[in-house]
Amino acid sequence: MELAKSKTFINLAKSFAGECQARTRYEFMEYGARNAGLKCLAEMIDNVAYNEFNHARMFYTFIQKADPKALKNIDVSTGYPFKEKWDIAENLKFAAEDEKNEAEKIYPEYASIAREEGFDEIAELYENIIQVETCHMKLFEILYDQYANGTMYKRNKAVKWKCSSCGYEATGKEAWDECPICKEKQGAVMLKIDE
Repeated sequence: MELAKSKTFINLAKSFAGECQARTRYEFMEYGARNAGLKCLAEMIDNVAYNEFNHARMFYTFIQKADPKALKNIDVSTGYPFKEKWDIAENLKFAAEDEKNEAEKIYPEYASIAREEGFDEIAELYENIIQVETCHMKLFEILYDQYANGTMYKRNKAVKWKCSSCGYEATGKEAWDECPICKEKQGAVMLKIDE
């Protein structure tokens, strides 16, 4: 089957647009976290945004392999989430939901269609991205839980906390409010996503 005449071609365009939008939404989230003094949270979100950029890049690479006549304009009609607000906790929750939708519903369907249409390499791309989106979902779920419950910088048992700015380390159940060396606020303490 010719790529430009397939459902997979349209799915690639939808995926490209969706990943570009996810990246922008995550950049908004990163901006909000950074403005709230949560430097390490912002950096984690920014890393996910960069992952989304690379997902979009890979989808775009496959789109470019289609017949050049089909590339002038691809009409994409689909739904994209616009739930994020200027609230850190809610945005973390929404991001987890959006990643879950991609990982469990959208991309498995697109992988199946690609495989049915004979585009095994594209199906494999979707299957590999599903693994990453699942990791993103889990990360956002953990960060949401920690942020919403006030446990981002607290643990039930002593752990090692590290300043991302100067490297100072200390062990305790809670991270310091201000680094004793460089005076960075608690938001510069590296986050622990696993207990």
